[in-house]
Formats: sequence, C-alpha cells, structure tokens
Amino acid sequence: MLKTIKLLKISNITSSLTWVLVLCASMLLGVSSAEARRMNPALMNSVENHELSNQQAPAGIMCRDCTNPNPPTEVPSGRVWQAGVRDMATWKQLSKPLRDAEFSKFVIDLKTNKIYFVDSNVFMLHADFVVDYLQKIPRTVANMKAYNRNYSTKKPQFILGYLTHYPKLDPPKPDASAKPRDLWTFSFWEGDTIQAQDIQLAYKRLQQTFTVAPLVFRPDSSEQERVASQLKAFHIQTINNNQIYQSLPYQAFNTGSAIGRLVIVPPTTQIENLTFDEDDVVLLQSSYPDISPVAGVITTQFSTPLSHVNLRASAWGIPNATIKNAVNEFKSFDGKQVFYSITEAGYALREATEAEITQHKNAKLAKAAVVMPAADLTTTALLPLSKISAEDANKYGAKTSNLGEMVRANTNLNIPDGFGIPFSYYLAHIKRHHIDQLIAKTLSDAKFKQDANWRKKNLEDIRLAITHAPLAVDTFNKIQRQWQKQLGGRGVFVRSSTNAEDLKGFNGAGLYDTVPNVKDKKALEAAIKQVWASVWNLRAVEERTHFGIPHEQVYPAVLVQTAVNAAAAGVLLTTDIWGHQTTTYTINAKWGLGMRVVEGQKIAEQILFDTSNDGTRVISRSDESTMLVANPQGGMMERPVTKGAAILTEKRAKMLSQAAQHVAEIFNQTDVLDIEWVLETQSGQDVFWIVQARPYVTNKK
Repeated sequence: MLKTIKLLKISNITSSLTWVLVLCASMLLGVSSAEARRMNPALMNSVENHELSNQQAPAGIMCRDCTNPNPPTEVPSGRVWQAGVRDMATWKQLSKPLRDAEFSKFVIDLKTNKIYFVDSNVFMLHADFVVDYLQKIPRTVANMKAYNRNYSTKKPQFILGYLTHYPKLDPPKPDASAKPRDLWTFSFWEGDTIQAQDIQLAYKRLQQTFTVAPLVFRPDSSEQERVASQLKAFHIQTINNNQIYQSLPYQAFNTGSAIGRLVIVPPTTQIENLTFDEDDVVLLQSSYPDISPVAGVITTQFSTPLSHVNLRASAWGIPNATIKNAVNEFKSFDGKQVFYSITEAGYALREATEAEITQHKNAKLAKAAVVMPAADLTTTALLPLSKISAEDANKYGAKTSNLGEMVRANTNLNIPDGFGIPFSYYLAHIKRHHIDQLIAKTLSDAKFKQDANWRKKNLEDIRLAITHAPLAVDTFNKIQRQWQKQLGGRGVFVRSSTNAEDLKGFNGAGLYDTVPNVKDKKALEAAIKQVWASVWNLRAVEERTHFGIPHEQVYPAVLVQTAVNAAAAGVLLTTDIWGHQTTTYTINAKWGLGMRVVEGQKIAEQILFDTSNDGTRVISRSDESTMLVANPQGGMMERPVTKGAAILTEKRAKMLSQAAQHVAEIFNQTDVLDIEWVLETQSGQDVFWIVQARPYVTNKK
C-alpha cells in the first residue's frame, strides 16, 4: 500500500498557463484532446465483457450516457452541416473562432463518398455529429467501440478531420512591410493512425468541395509526421506545428494585468547586467535563463512555457506574453508608468492613470508573506536517499526528501543513487569562518533594501567568502568516505536542496546552483561550497524578498547524486496547461542534460500525452543544434544534434508518463506535480530517471 504524502500544498493552481498556447492546443489542433477517446488495446479488451446495466463505462471510453439506450439528441433548427464550403460566409457560419484562428470539422463517409462540413458551434465532438445526428444510434459500449475504430489504420466507414484558418501568421521572412500570412490547414486527431492513402483521399475530396483557399496538411503526432513524408508523391503540401508555433505573432503565457514602469531592455544586455525593480514591466529582446521579480514580462522571442522566466511569471502571478512586434508598438512608453494586460483574446499596454498607480501601491502593502517552516540544525548524519523520507525536509531540504520518499515508496521508479548533506554542515561552515557575522551585517544595513547595486556587490562578497573558505578537514573526509562507500567515487551531480523551496505558494525553481558531473575530491569540495553560496545569488535573494521570506532563516542542504549519462532531459507537468484535460500531461524535452530546458533560450520539444488513450500530440520540436553532455574529465561539453529531430516518440512519451503516474500515486494529495526527468539509453534500451518532484506552483491573481 503506497504511503499518502502531501507535498507542501500549492495554492491557487489555476489556468495561469492554460493559455500558454491555446493556438497550439486548440487552434493548431482545432479541437480539445477530449475530442476522441481512441481506446488502447487493453481498454478495448476490458470493454468486451462490460455490462451496461446500472454501471458507468470504463474510464477512457467516450460514452456520454452509456446507461441510456436512447440519449436525447437536440439539434437547433436550420442547416447544421454543408456539403461544400465555397465562400467565407459559409465558413464563418460553420467555424468557431478562438483568438487569432478559426476551426471547424469535416466528416467523409467512405461508403457513400459524401462529405459533411460540420457546424462546430453546434457539435463540439465528431461523435456528437456522427453517432447522435448521422447514425442516430444509442451510445452503447459496442457502438462507441465501433465508432472509435474510425481512428485506426483501417477505417470502417468515416474519416474524421479538422480545418483550421490562421489569418495573421508572421510572413516566412522578417519584413516590416510584409503582410501577415493567411494559412489554411487540414488535420486529424493526434491519436488517429491514418495512412497516406486516406490522407490523399481526404485531400482530393476537400479539393472538390472546399474552394475558399488552398489547404495544407498539418500532422499532429510523430506517427503522422512519419506518414506526412510519404505525401510528396501525392503533391500534398505539409506544415508542422513547430513552423506554425514560431510564426505566431502573439503568445499568452500568463494572463492578468499589472501597473509598473516599462523597461525596454536592449537586445545585447548580458544577464549579469540585468537589474530590475519589482514594480517594473520588462520588455526582453533576448532569452534569459532567469530574472529577478518584476510586475510584468513581455518577450519578443518565443521559448518553452516551462522555462524559468515563464515559470517565475506564473509563480508571481504576473502577466507574461510573447509579442513579436512589442518594441515598435511600445517604444513610446519606455520609462513611463503603464497599465499592462494579457487576456485570452489579446493584449493591451497604455499609460497608467494616477488612480491605477495608487491602487497598485495599496495592494502591495496588503501582500501576504510566505510562511517558512522551522529548520532542524542539529542533524549531522549523511544519509542515503533510501533512509530519507518526506518528513525529513526540515533536515535535508524538500528536493532530497521527496526523492528519498520515492525511493522508499516505489521500486518501479528509477532514481539515481545519492546521499544528503544536512543543513547543519552549512551552518558550521559559516560560523567557523565568521561568515555568519558578514551575513548579519549585510542584511541589517539599510542599503540592502534601498540600493540595488550595493546589494548586488555585497551578496557577491558573501558568496566569495563561502567558496574561498576551506571546509573543515574532518567534515570533508566524512563526506568523501560516504561518496566512496555508497557511490563508489563515481561522477556525481552536486545539487541544492534548501528549506526555501517547494513551499506553499513558492517553489524556488532554478534559484540555487547545481554543479554537474563532479569527478574528483577537489571539485567535490568546490561544488559543495558553490551550492551553499548560491543561497545568496542575487536572483534568489530578490525572489525571496518578493515573497516576504526572511533570509536569515534560509539554510541549504546538499544532495550528492550519481550522474546519469543523459541522452535527453526535461520537465513534465501532470496537467495539460493548454487545454486542462484531466488525463493529459505536458512534457518539455531537449537533447542532453536538462539545464537548457528551463533556461528557455531555445524552443524545447513540447508534447501533450493523454494517459487515457496513449495519444501523443506534438506541439513543437526542439530547435537546438547542440546538446550538453558529460565530459569524461568532468563538467560538461557540447555535441552537435540534428535540429528538429524527434526526442520523445510515442513509445518514449508513454514510458515517461507511466513513470509520472507512479510519482503522482506517491504524492497523491498534491494537485499538480512538476517532475524533472532524464532519459538514458543503455545498450539500445531507454531508461527514464526521475531526478525531482515538487508541487507545480502558480499564484494566479
């Protein structure tokens, strides 16, 4: 029986990132992932002997009312489908608008060759039209099983597809004088294993009956991308979601509004020169791995929605969007107090009124602070993960303790072996070298709050003091012995695990340092001290200040963990941040070590995996041309990769999602989990390692 563990419960998990890219979840796809529940083979078999009397259908079967042999079908008066679309008026009647796109559905009856262009304002699902309206049959399990076979390779009767219109995509090449591109696509549900011949058949039928504009095929899964490579022989043009993703002029990552001073950051600004006030609305023209707390974020370059900057904005509950033309649109407001708003429908930025500025100041005064749990500073044991549980977070930090809980609770999960260095070692180090006095003096100085440059310089002095001071010989010998005895002296990752992360309303993702692939004792000592010193990183201090966390109560533990030879790595959220389908996971991936996924400097591969039917939907492929791998001499090095190559196949996405389901069972009182993973290929076999699990934190206003 799995132990019920509650990760410090997150607050306000809402749709903060729901509209990260609705265009990719709904407009790219023209449909919700609940559109079709193609049953996997195991589920199909379970249906065979399922009795319908007074029972619900098994999970994963699209059966609106399986206990009712004759569900009511009420269709509004008037034509709810058309045999052809030959003008925009007909398209407008049938299509459903969603932000910058419009979508509708079509059905081809293979037995009669009839095509139906369906009114998507009336019929939300293909099944609503086919089963209830065309066939007029009850939604029994047998009937729905027969219907779902239309998503298989050999289709018994119907081809079920989507049409999507994008009227405002960016032109193929940067050109200020070029007009937005008008794109029309046809596509199929990502779980549909449709083959090239049926795509050709659908295309020919659409050419005969849809004459508003030329259509381009858009594959929505890895399997459909493979099939799309066969369509050249049929003279069918294709476009993938990655191309569309990067052509969108606007992307809402986090909705909301803010008042603040607009700061347009020059594109050549280095990250070490970024200094913001938390009342700034920042316009970033380059990608950065992290920023300090601000009131709002505008970027001109797309990145992964799970990058640190985007996760920060979500945790802060601030408006955040990519607006490609933002510099030209907003340059007249640079340095002024502005009202900035991001909604599902679009964005607004204008000069703020005096009343809005006053209201904003009053709201800041009323902001509640994050509550810090008390730290146990007496524990000195260097314990392996197998002897650490979630209750030990007050000694070893949440990261280490959550991994220990997974090791103890579930042998089906792959967790790299490691051990925890408790908070007390850090405290002993700073006291031994009187660094605690330097810290106290810095925090008590009025300039710490008032002067950003003074604060930056003195935090650097604290970090240097920690890293330059030698570890006590007996302390380091003890750590070395544990490294040799438990881990065989193999290469390790030295990771932060503080008491100021994974808290209610504050996850602290990316604030503290990780040192990868440490291979000798000199590097190990330096890595431990670097991790300790990272508690005083400028971004960490300013983030904690933003949430009212007292710095003098923050203590770092260290996790020393066996290095994994990563072929790929990334982040998985146990929720669909685009469509909020309860059975769908959001996955970001990049080749090599996982640092670059959260840095957000390049677009990651983005996948939606529906655990109810094994549907894998591709949002984008990684645009990295190199990856980070372990250097045999220690540290990291770069290697080239094929740009745009698939990282997560359907098989890999399923394996990873099954591992995530095990994690969710362990922490089953946490609504949404943020899981970091690493993929290793051993003798041609894929192995997924779980390297972190914590609550996914948003603070939606």
